[in-house]
Amino acid sequence: MAGLCVGEAALVTAGRRGRRWPQPLLRSAALWTLKHVPHYSRQHLVVSRSLCSAAYDSNEKVHVKMADEAVCVGPAPTSKSYLNMDAIMEAIKKTGAQAVHPGYGFLSENKEFAKCLAAEDVIFIGPDTHAIQAMGDKIESKLLAKNAKVNTIPGFDGVVKDADEAVRIAREIGYPVMIKASAGGGGKGMRIAWDDEETRDGFRFSSQEAASSFGDDRLLIEKFIDNPRHIEVQVLGDKHGNALWLNERECSIQRRNQKVVEEAPSLFLDSETRRAMGEQAVALAKAVNYSSAGTVEFLVDSKKNFYFLEMNTRLQVEHPVTECITGLDLVQEMIRVAKGYPLRHKQADIPINGWAVECRVYAEDPYKSFGLPSIGRLSQYQEPLHLPGVRVDSGIQPGSDISIYYDPMISKLITYGSDRREALKRMEDALDNYVIRGVTHNIALLREVIINSRFVKGDINTKFLSDVYPDGFKGHQLTENERNQLLAIASSLFVASQLRAHHFQEHENSRVPVVKPQVANWELSVKLHDEVYTVVASNSGPTFSVSYYNRKTPLDTAKSLLYIIPSASSSLAVTAVLKVEVDESKLNVTGAWNLASPLLSVNVDGTQRMIQCLSREAGGNMSIQFLGTVYKVHILTKLAAELNKFMLEKAAEDTSSILRSPMPGMVVAVSVKPGDLVAEGQEICVIEAMKMQNSMTAGKTGKVKSVHCKAGDTVGEGDLLVELE
Repeated sequence: MAGLCVGEAALVTAGRRGRRWPQPLLRSAALWTLKHVPHYSRQHLVVSRSLCSAAYDSNEKVHVKMADEAVCVGPAPTSKSYLNMDAIMEAIKKTGAQAVHPGYGFLSENKEFAKCLAAEDVIFIGPDTHAIQAMGDKIESKLLAKNAKVNTIPGFDGVVKDADEAVRIAREIGYPVMIKASAGGGGKGMRIAWDDEETRDGFRFSSQEAASSFGDDRLLIEKFIDNPRHIEVQVLGDKHGNALWLNERECSIQRRNQKVVEEAPSLFLDSETRRAMGEQAVALAKAVNYSSAGTVEFLVDSKKNFYFLEMNTRLQVEHPVTECITGLDLVQEMIRVAKGYPLRHKQADIPINGWAVECRVYAEDPYKSFGLPSIGRLSQYQEPLHLPGVRVDSGIQPGSDISIYYDPMISKLITYGSDRREALKRMEDALDNYVIRGVTHNIALLREVIINSRFVKGDINTKFLSDVYPDGFKGHQLTENERNQLLAIASSLFVASQLRAHHFQEHENSRVPVVKPQVANWELSVKLHDEVYTVVASNSGPTFSVSYYNRKTPLDTAKSLLYIIPSASSSLAVTAVLKVEVDESKLNVTGAWNLASPLLSVNVDGTQRMIQCLSREAGGNMSIQFLGTVYKVHILTKLAAELNKFMLEKAAEDTSSILRSPMPGMVVAVSVKPGDLVAEGQEICVIEAMKMQNSMTAGKTGKVKSVHCKAGDTVGEGDLLVELE
């Protein structure tokens, strides 16, 4: 049986899986590459007739290389490719595919696409058109949920016609309200409104995002439940009237209504609440004769009251955490159901074994609104698959491009453990060992979330990020001991680079005499967070000693020693042993400083740390990823530091009179022209980035001097949009 994968999911053959590994994390790499195509570069449909062989395409994309056949369906814009049903149907006919797996988005919940497949006698690996229509429409699904005795959120059950009606309905329900796309999902087309003005703006932006993402601008309005948890239940049904609930997933860590960290099971639910939610989810699935994998999402308040939110009639991005704790392969089950087989399991057979956590690794800048998109080419990419209990779902490789056309997700990083503590510790290690260069990413935010005391205790809700970081995400805040560790690591890197510069391979046999510089001391000035520390490294044969102190500390009171011993191997690595005594606290640091490696393993008082030296410049600037966060360190010799005082500093740009794009994207609308008077906070233009619309506002009151963009323009991060006088 041949199959077709559209977008992100796999096209798989039911009878030929290859080896079945006993552990849910250890599966065929070929299967997972085919199943999880990245959210960018989706211009190809992937065809596979077998999981055991693949014909490699000359295209560099991983999912294309792993497929037997690849058919280009158009350029990058989704309206010309993955939302173009004619092009997709032509690809199906060309390849003779017998089944189609639609992936996570695009046409995965489009009933017309399912009808087109049925008309061509092609199997749709998903539910039937009735279930797609009933559950895909949030208005209809809410009515069906009420009839199935499922708890629902109070709200307006019809379609909102315009902004005026939206304001009237919002007032009747009572603020705050949630405005969201009827046919949407994934956080697209959703806005929270706390007053009439926000309701009008929310109606406009939500309808535009809904039309862009789903081709349907209908909206609904319901009561917004403040500080809820977002918990969803995985369901699985067949064509014989059977349906199961496969436990829950905790998805409360979100930004802009999009999930960032998920886990299974939920620490919050007790067995009684879990059973009640599961039974209601199954009741809803049976009400529409649901036959595939699907997800019923709930909002849960502090008293464990739960309310139906929506049902996604497709495979969820976060499905791996359910697979880890149940041992079921959801894609395989979807294929079996689509072929007509009954479910192989009963409800009593569904276990909760261990704990799984998933982090969505995005190409985003977490320091801007918890994540504004970043684009670029991956110059270096290395997944932490060498660690135990780690699974990475991705379809990229070094050299892959991340564009503005699709969701900025790089990968899904999943860790599994016997309990939550082990799963979180493995996630912490995996994030430290993940190498991503060429684009800005959210590793720092993910790591801070999973080690946060509130998260560890399970004290979370959908406002977690804004509550924990009310002034925005600032990265990891170093303790005094961590600061000392970072200074020691930076000093070691500098000295190691100096040693490498002095090393000449096989210089004894050189025909040109080599005179090695006799450097006995390194007197360094290290700047971190506007604080300057003096580091003294002295050479005594094969041993180097280093002491450091800040400007406020007299030299004779510093008690720090760093012993750096060059290794005897021909590699350019340096083994360092650091013994530091500061304020009566002692620590030992050892490591092999191979500057060519993207990862450097450092042992600090018996605790293994993994760091990354992202850049080292001749001017003394060094970027080190330490505890997930990138720190800028400036290291100069004593002489260079003294001369640097005479260097002119570049004047900072006055940003109050200009508006620059905070992200790459496309200009959707420009609301001003030269000569217009604008007030502080007034909308200047709207930029759409990766299917999300963002309103750009004036930083001060003034007159528009010039406009440097127009609707339809593509802009990059930092591009000048508007100038004020």
